[in-house]
Order: sequence, then structure tokens, then C-alpha cells
Amino acid sequence: MPSGRPATEMVRATEPPVRASSRTAPPKAPRPGRTCGGVLPLGAVVTCASIVDAQQHRWTVTTSVDRDVLVTQLTRGSGDHTQGWVTGPDGAHACWFGIDSGSCQLGPAGTYTITVKLPHPTGSGNYTLAVESTRTPSTCQDLPESFFSFASPGVTGTLAAGTAAHCFRFDQPVHSVLRTYDPAGAADVLGQVLDANYQPLCEVRYVDRCALEQPGPYRLFLREQYGTASAYTLRMPRLSQPVGCPAVPLAPFGDPGAAVGSGTVSQREEVGCHVITTPAAGPLLIRLNQYHDQYLSWTIYDAAGDQVCSEYDPDRGCPVPAAGSYTLLMLNRNDFGTEINYQVAVTRLDRTDGCAPATGTSWDQAALVLHQTSQVQTNCQPFTGTAGQRMVTYTAPDRYNDAWSWLVDASGAAICTQSEEGEDGCVLPASGTYRVITYLSWWQTDSTDLTYRLQVRRLSDPAGCPTITPGSYHAAPAGALGGVRCRILDLPAAGTYRVKAMTSDNYRRYGNVYDSTGHKLCTGISCEVPAAGRYTLVLDGSMTRTVIDNDVQHAFALLPWQVTGCPTVSDTGWRDAPHRGIFQYAAQYHCLRLPSPAGARVVGLLPLRPTEGTSPEMSVVDATGDQVCDYSSLHQYACELTGPGPHSVLLNADDGYPTTSYTLGIARVDGPPACPVLAGDAAGSTVTTGADRFAVCLSVPADQHTARERFTWTRTAGSGNARLSIFDSQGIRYCGPSGYSVGQTITCTLPAGPVTVLLESDAVDATYRLTHAPAA
Repeated sequence: MPSGRPATEMVRATEPPVRASSRTAPPKAPRPGRTCGGVLPLGAVVTCASIVDAQQHRWTVTTSVDRDVLVTQLTRGSGDHTQGWVTGPDGAHACWFGIDSGSCQLGPAGTYTITVKLPHPTGSGNYTLAVESTRTPSTCQDLPESFFSFASPGVTGTLAAGTAAHCFRFDQPVHSVLRTYDPAGAADVLGQVLDANYQPLCEVRYVDRCALEQPGPYRLFLREQYGTASAYTLRMPRLSQPVGCPAVPLAPFGDPGAAVGSGTVSQREEVGCHVITTPAAGPLLIRLNQYHDQYLSWTIYDAAGDQVCSEYDPDRGCPVPAAGSYTLLMLNRNDFGTEINYQVAVTRLDRTDGCAPATGTSWDQAALVLHQTSQVQTNCQPFTGTAGQRMVTYTAPDRYNDAWSWLVDASGAAICTQSEEGEDGCVLPASGTYRVITYLSWWQTDSTDLTYRLQVRRLSDPAGCPTITPGSYHAAPAGALGGVRCRILDLPAAGTYRVKAMTSDNYRRYGNVYDSTGHKLCTGISCEVPAAGRYTLVLDGSMTRTVIDNDVQHAFALLPWQVTGCPTVSDTGWRDAPHRGIFQYAAQYHCLRLPSPAGARVVGLLPLRPTEGTSPEMSVVDATGDQVCDYSSLHQYACELTGPGPHSVLLNADDGYPTTSYTLGIARVDGPPACPVLAGDAAGSTVTTGADRFAVCLSVPADQHTARERFTWTRTAGSGNARLSIFDSQGIRYCGPSGYSVGQTITCTLPAGPVTVLLESDAVDATYRLTHAPAA
């Protein structure tokens, strides 16, 4: 069996280890002669330097009891491996055994013969041989009562090369439970515990549980699987009615003060232990400092040594079933074997010691500031609620950390542990007092008083939210700047509304809209409500680890989804004066009605290099308010006006600019070109641009271009850059937009029919010459 298991557990102890030197000296092996064979004393190791071909070595071993079981060890040696069989005093076959550690069931007391040979009549090898009796061992070391303490360092010793087994003898009350450890770390040492009738009870290997379900006294035989010389440390603290575990008192909520346990687990698979005494059944919360919690796993056992719960159970807290003492074990799981110094606090979740005063649930009250002055502290925040109310809590640290929170009822049981699909918050199952249990996970070396914020809020029939009603496009937003993270939307009719929240400096803030029962209706800008009434908008409503306090100002747009009240903008913006507008408030919407019919294609015209913040966000919506084109489609390609008309351009200020001005134009690019003809001679056409004309439109009739044309523009006066695009009669952009430049030539494959040439420039005074010619 290969090795490679984790290192043996060790617990820091208060007494010196028991050394194997206290054992009775093992019997001496006979002096080897010219041939191998003869008397083999129990516990002795004999060495045979050579066995060849068909040789058979015969050894005799004597047992003084009936039904003895021998532990055998036939080492691998070098060359061919040997094998052995055992015959009784009457010559009858008793057992066969191979190399490595094994066992042999004997019959009546007497002298048995062990024959060792090679598996084939040709070959050579060598070996060592040893046997040990499980009923009358050659030596057996007594384990004192102190050995079974968690504070005991255990028994250390060495299995010499080829040794069959070391025997240990002990007694414990029947039904005791021992915790076993890997005796030798990476070596292949293993053991077996036998009861008073020599029947196996449990294995001693790895970290495990050994229940002494049959009466003792007990024997433990420790052996090395391959007969390799191996040092070991034997530890078996008693998990039932344990000793050697310091008590950890129950801690209140808030700073636990001196009610903190501590310990050191120096290597992987080692445990630290503590005794918890509780006056009644109820849930216990175990808090370890988080850095160490990554490498420590805890488990709680009752007085009988049975597991009650562990950190991997799904419930918050450990529901101990009765008053009494329990054992808390912390297991080192660090693969690198790093020593861990830990702290632990245990708090009863059904108690209110140290809880803060009760808080209200209105949205307009300031967030609670909670303090954590200990790395294992847990805080408790009570509030009262009524059956059926939907509550939500938001928790966030004031500096980088992880803040945890959940709700418990008066008994300390967690409620709402299963999330409702698509819903936020928790519906209270009964009227009464509830508590929010919270803590911060991380505690840095420089920490003394960490703070975090908590909001406990009612989603159903909320209190403290300012009320807003739908406004109109171009007007100031319906929701003026305010500091509460929610708004009541008082809506006059069923239908779809445009709902958008912005910070005071005009950055998007996401929110959820809930009905009066706290059920979520929508999360995006489009919100459809089933009836007239009052609805609640909550910023970051689903993000329970985000606290938005009342000192943060927001503006809210609440508008009918169908866009109305829009001034009409020209769709020949290359000819007519551009439209100019000013956003005066955060979250303000503007709109412009397009005269182009449904099915037409239009493009947006903007100065190529507007000053910062003067390029608005644009989209095109149909008569129902649904978007048909975004900014990219409108500015980089061409927007087809699908859906019912009339269509409108919807505008709002860019992020970070609550107040700003803008200039834009719209050009229809489908249908027969209405633009002047671009001259086809070498001189081409000369055009001018400026602040009121930053787009120029020219056309090339069908009979004045080839299938491939070169288009060239050159700035001949003024400043700035330009870019060029070519559209067919359907409004499809065939070439461009090109890069910004003072002059450039592009080659374009053109369809049959007339085409439109659109030159867009900076809104500065300049003169450009444009030409076209067949491409070579």
C-alpha cells in the first residue's frame, strides 16, 4: 500500500510523552547459522540472507492458548519475494501468508511450523520474518488513564525494521468513544483495537472515531505495513466525557470580553478542543477569526462522543438538543502544515445579552453604525414586525471586509434560509420581535474598532419613502434630488413607465420596483404595472450588501413609456440649422420628433470632436416608446425606423454631467437623394463647414459612377478633421465611416443606382474639396 498520507496530528501537551523504552525488551532472535530455520520466538525478528531455488526454510513458533491469531511480517527483501504457510502440531494446514504485514488464525495451543519458500523452484532472494501473538504477546505496554486526555502528547516509539507489531493494553468504560490519529504521518503505520474477546473494534489509521462498543480490557496492535523501520506517536484522546479540554464560556452579543477560547494547532490534522456548557437546548453560534477559519473546521460532539453538528451543516448555528456539556473540536486543514493560533467565541442565538436597542424599519431613518472591537464578536439588532410583512436588511462595511447578516426569531432559529425565486427580502412568519445577527469576517492586525452599517427596512407598505408622480419629457425630473434610497411611485393608471435613478452627478443607479406587498415587479428602466396605485422603487434593492445612506443624493425620472411632447427636428440636418439643447438636471430626458415616416433610414449628426460632456446619449423609439435603434446604430450605421410611427429621438446627458448643452442634427439617407450633385470632374466640389453646419451632403446620380469609385476629400482652408460615408438609395451604409482626417481617399464598391455622400466634420470653420473618379 503506498504511503503519502497527511502528517500525524499533535496537540500541545502539559505532560512529557511516554517513551517506548519503558516497554519490556523484546526477545532475542536466535543466532543465525549456516542455514535458516529453527525456533522463532514471539516478537523476535530473524534475518535470512539467502534463499534459492527450491529451498524451504522451516521455523517453529509456540503458542500457549487456543485460537490464537498471529500477526506476521515477511519483508520483501531483494530478488524474488518469498511466501509462507503455517501447519499445526498435527501437520494440518493452518494458513498461508505472503510478504508484508498479515495475520494467521491458529487452532489449538502448541507448536506450529512456518515454512518459507520462493514461489517458483528457480530464483533467489532474502527476507526477514517476525510473528507476534495477539492473545499472549511477547510484550505489551500499559496505557495509563492520562494517555486518553486531549492534553496528552501520546506515546512515542519506533517499530524496528521487520517487527511484526507492538502491543498496547488499556481499559476504558464500555461505549467510550476515542479519537484516533494517524500514528506516523507519511509512514505506513496502522493499528487495530481488539476487545476482551480479541475481536476487532476499530482501525487506528488516519483521523477517525473508535467506539468501544464491547467490554474491555482492550489491546491495540501497531504495525508497519511493509516492515520498514518507522517512528510513531500514538494518540487516542477520549471524545466521550473528554478530559484535557479547557472550557470556553458562553459569550454575549457585542464584544465578548474574556469569554473567548484560544489555542494552537501546530500541524495538519491536529485538533484543538474546548468544552462548552449550556443551560438549555438551543442554537449556538461558533465564531472563529476568519483568517484561521479558512484552515480550521469545527465540529461539536455530545458527552457520548456523537457528532451534534459541524460548520458544514446548512443551518446557521448549531442546535444542541439539551442542557449539558459539549465538546468543540477545531481541526487544522492547512495542507502546508502551518501552525495556527486561533480564537473562538460561542454565543447562544436564543439569548439577547448584549443586543442593541430595537430599531425601527422606516426608510427615512439613518443607517445604523455597528462596531466590532473583537475578531470573534457577533452583533445582534432587534426589531419588531407583524406576520406577513416582508423585510429586507442591507449590511456593508466601512472599509474592505465581508459583512454577514441573517434574521432569527425569538428562539434563535434562522428564518428565510431558502430564497424565494425572483423575490427580495423575508416574509415574517409571525408577529413579534426578530433580530438581525451580524458580524464582520476579517480582522487585520491593526484592527481595534471596525465599523459597518446596517439598514433594517420594510418592503411591504413601506414608511419613510418620498412620493413622486409621473413627469413629462423636457421638464425637470419628477423626483427631485433627495437622500432616501427609496421612492413611492404614485401611478395614475396601469401601463408601462420609464423609471430611472441617477446620482446627483448623473451616474446611473439601478433599482427595483415592488408592489405594496413587497413583491418585485421590475428591475430595468421599463416597468409595467398592472393597475393604478402606489409602488416602491428601492435603489439596489436586491444588493443586500450595499448600504445607501440618507446623505447620498439621487434624482429620479418617472415618465410615461410612450414619448410625448417632443418638438420636431429636421431630417435634413446637413442643410438646416442643428438642434441645440441644454440639460439642466440630473436624470432629465429630452426628446425630438422625427418627420421621417416608418421604414425610413436616418443617421445622427454630431460634431466629430465635441467638448467633454456635450455628446448626449441617443436612441430612437417608436410611437409606443419601444427602442428601435441605439446610439451606435444611429451614429455609426443607419437607423431603420421600424415599428409604428411617429418616431422620436430620446436623449439624456452623458454620465457625470447633470447639466450640459448639446448640438445635433438628423439626416434621412434613404430614397432619392435630395443633396446637391458631387461634381465628377477633377475640380470636384468645394464645401464649407462651421459651428452651424458640421455635416455636408452630396449625391452621385446612377449614371455618374462606376461599380468601384475613389472618393477623396481634402481640407483646403480652416481647421479640424472630417470623415466620409457612402449610402445607397435604401439608406444602407456601403462605405465608411472613414477615420478622422484632414484629407483621405477611400475606394468603395457601389451598387447600381444613385448614392449619397455624407461628410461629417468638427464644428469649426473649414473648407473641403471633394472629388470622385473610377477606381483603377
